[in-house]
Amino acid sequence: MNSTVRRIAAPLTALVLAAALSSCGDDSGGSDSGAKKSVTLWMYPVIGDQAASTAYWKKVETDFEAANGDIDLKIEAQTWDKRDEKLAAAFAGKKGPDVVLQIPDQLPQYVRNGSFEPVDDVVEPEKDKFLPAALPGLTVDGKVYAAPIYHTVTTTMYNQAILDKAGISKPPETWDEVKAAAPKIKAAGFSTLDYSASPEATLNLNFYPLLWQAGGKVFSDDGKSVAFNQAPGLEALTFLKSLYDAGAIPRSALTNANLVTDQPFGKGQVAMAITSTPADAKTVAATWGAANVVVGKPLTGAKQVSFGLPGGLAVNAASENVDEAKKFLSFMIQPAQVEGLSKASGFFTPRTDAQTPAADPAGQQFADALKYAVPGEPNASARQVMSLLSVELQAVLTGKKAPQQALDDAAKQANDLLSRQR
Repeated sequence: MNSTVRRIAAPLTALVLAAALSSCGDDSGGSDSGAKKSVTLWMYPVIGDQAASTAYWKKVETDFEAANGDIDLKIEAQTWDKRDEKLAAAFAGKKGPDVVLQIPDQLPQYVRNGSFEPVDDVVEPEKDKFLPAALPGLTVDGKVYAAPIYHTVTTTMYNQAILDKAGISKPPETWDEVKAAAPKIKAAGFSTLDYSASPEATLNLNFYPLLWQAGGKVFSDDGKSVAFNQAPGLEALTFLKSLYDAGAIPRSALTNANLVTDQPFGKGQVAMAITSTPADAKTVAATWGAANVVVGKPLTGAKQVSFGLPGGLAVNAASENVDEAKKFLSFMIQPAQVEGLSKASGFFTPRTDAQTPAADPAGQQFADALKYAVPGEPNASARQVMSLLSVELQAVLTGKKAPQQALDDAAKQANDLLSRQR
């Protein structure tokens, strides 16, 4: 399972919501104009509670079919494991679902292959009601390819007990404040910053937020080359390296894959993390005690930025029932559906006019961080570039390469890759 999803969605169990997989636009539409047309949705386990998931999707099916008597909605549960391989195989055979859940770093590769239908006409009537990152995160080459149904967010979280032991009255909120706090925290016997440097970890949850906070970008504006080896990238990596060398980042960071459970931060050995999720807050509250969980705003370098992505529904371009599939998307982006999904999943709604009240102060802090969220940088080669850069970042932390050399080496490999895929 992709580690972005592993952190953004807590450990989940897929539910059996429908029968075996079917081809898109199955024969139920047929040549009989009076027969119902079928829309099949491949849905992944974004709702962790099995009973809540069953109830939510059953209501979606019932309500949609009641409003659209000529459409038979089929909801088929999928697992996160090997989802790209399974979907790619289905598309290659001109089969698969009519509608499927997508996130920003998945979408471009399928758009490049012509697998998805643009859905600008679906979101146009609602476009002014979405969060700032929702539609841009699901846009490729100026067209929207998925309609947002939920939004995630990460932000900074602190262990108040550690800050108290280090004599730090105000949680560090800027890069300079983090560097100033590090010696005090070390003297108290703790590490300062949680970090995940395993090659399995997504850079969206470790290095990229620092890059964006430094004012940098992963890709050039045209997406044909990378930009992470420019001055902001060097500043971000130097900041990271200095903390690691000073012992402010645990040595276990080299094998940490964006997890909290059983890692130093979750065990109460590290003062802060910069890409925590609401699920993380609940996890550590059980270990630290809820009173010690402090959720703050995203960390600030040259900019104040965090990572948070929309999840959206995309339409298979090979579907025989594109219009009916788009009707389902229009239904799913309405306030009643996104609010219901938010309540069931614990994620946020992608709309500014449809909000689920936070159950606690920590939840409200996460909601407040949504306005700082960046959905990553969609690119058809984003995941391959991430893999290339991850190796070089680890080489810096282990002292095998200087920061600029590592960034330049990763950039050369990435630009070679991008040039071959134009």
